[in-house]
Amino acid sequence: MSIKPPITDLPIETDSSGFYEGFNKIVALGSKILIGLLILWAAVFPDAAGNVLKNIRSTIDANTGAWYMYVMAFYIVVCLALALWPSTGKLKLGTDNEKPEFSNFSWFSMMFGAGIGIGMLTYATAEPLYHFGTNPDVIQGLAEGSAADNVRPAYKWSFLHWGFSAWACYAIVGLALGFFSYSRGLPLTIRSGLTPLFGNALSGTLGHVIDIVSLIATILGVAVKIGYSVSQFASGVFNITGADWMMNSEGSPTTFAMILALLIVMFASTLSALSGVGKGIKWLSNINMGLSFFLLAFFILFGSTMFALSSLFVGLWDYIINLPAMSLTVWRPDGNPESIESQLAGWQGGWTIFYWAWWIAFAPFVGLFLARISRGRSFREYVLGAMIVPSIMCFVWFTVVGGTAIDLTLNGDAGDAITSVGISSQLFAMINHMLSPALATVMSLIIVVLLLTYLVTSADSAVLIINTIAAGGDASQKPKVHIIVWGLALTLVIGTLLVAGGLGAINTAMIIGALPFSIVMALMGISLFKAVIRDGMRKRLGVQGAPAEIGRAHV
Repeated sequence: MSIKPPITDLPIETDSSGFYEGFNKIVALGSKILIGLLILWAAVFPDAAGNVLKNIRSTIDANTGAWYMYVMAFYIVVCLALALWPSTGKLKLGTDNEKPEFSNFSWFSMMFGAGIGIGMLTYATAEPLYHFGTNPDVIQGLAEGSAADNVRPAYKWSFLHWGFSAWACYAIVGLALGFFSYSRGLPLTIRSGLTPLFGNALSGTLGHVIDIVSLIATILGVAVKIGYSVSQFASGVFNITGADWMMNSEGSPTTFAMILALLIVMFASTLSALSGVGKGIKWLSNINMGLSFFLLAFFILFGSTMFALSSLFVGLWDYIINLPAMSLTVWRPDGNPESIESQLAGWQGGWTIFYWAWWIAFAPFVGLFLARISRGRSFREYVLGAMIVPSIMCFVWFTVVGGTAIDLTLNGDAGDAITSVGISSQLFAMINHMLSPALATVMSLIIVVLLLTYLVTSADSAVLIINTIAAGGDASQKPKVHIIVWGLALTLVIGTLLVAGGLGAINTAMIIGALPFSIVMALMGISLFKAVIRDGMRKRLGVQGAPAEIGRAHV
């Protein structure tokens, strides 16, 4: 039996001069043209764009739910299998003697801030509260909405959306890119993760298409994250200033307030991106992690701590034992909107499928960023740090912060003070209830600063990763003009979609962009399995694989 050495070189053509020097012009221009057409369409025909996006969303929800459910379960299996198997768990993202570039604290801070930090601030309060009111257990008559017996189901379903599944999306992309780039010397770009399946064909059109799909998914995924977060940022500023023009009659931020917040965030993020990973992004990540622990400590000391701890342990137990069923059960409507099956399908489409698409759309950015900061880590260490630990961190946040909101609503005197406002305002409503006006203003200011650092960290990291993909995997600092251009493009995408259809339009565009990349991610998982199996065969047969080309410019 004969087996060839692994591919250790994947040429990607880049321009040698001009504006796109160091970039693959097809990927850079192709993605800009497609994003530009989206911006133009949403800006010129906002009503039509909103309606078309809504119709496409309905079609996707009706036909792709099963795919999203099963493929997410597959990502978890791949990550855990590669980390727990003795021979693969000790493999390194790099050479055997390489050491990690960043300390554990900085590594985790950057990873958490880029991954879910912003969304956690919004949904740690809002999601447990929502599922406390209704969830599949309530729909099926197994629990009573907004009653004490619905606390455990509320956390079971909240943990599903923010636990292992979400972080497995990021982990699988980062693991594939880190292994093929740092252990085999391939470019640090999405197409490298598929070399065991498609080989040198990835140097051409196929590879360009994969990278363009990844770029568009990244932009749309980041757009959702920033769109929701500028909404909460505007809510926080309103809570501090009381400016009536920032809030509509429904208790949600006005479009103008969100656009203004967006401009502030993107300006700051562009400045941070110009400083690079080792400076601005690392510095901001450490700040927002410190502020996160401060906010968490506040709720531990002054919130419903015992209620939270109880919810954490029982919720974690319920989540783990029910994870296979929750991950693999697909509900489909039966034509009767009032039936239990149709209600379950509607809930799953609005929550679980939305989240799965969101995490997938965000995966090329976060995954490549994780690979960029994880060189020198073993497979086992990487999965522990990129999948398990962040999940537990999210669980703690959801029970400490969200548990306080539930307890105040269920057993305290908050009434509907928290639940009656929009999702982006619920954290501030809880703060207002817990503290005096003066202290509530101070705490709101801290939360706004924390939101801003999370937003800037996510946006500037996204811009740097977009440039890395467009440059064929070259992670070096790019000319300032390219950082500014992509920062402007991201701002225009979010702004035009907000005007066209608000946050709903951004959500729909993201779900559309996530679908093709979900296939790429599944192929990445298969590529990883194939690569490590064939490496084992090479070792048994004495086939020498070429070492990674440490120090290559594109790595």
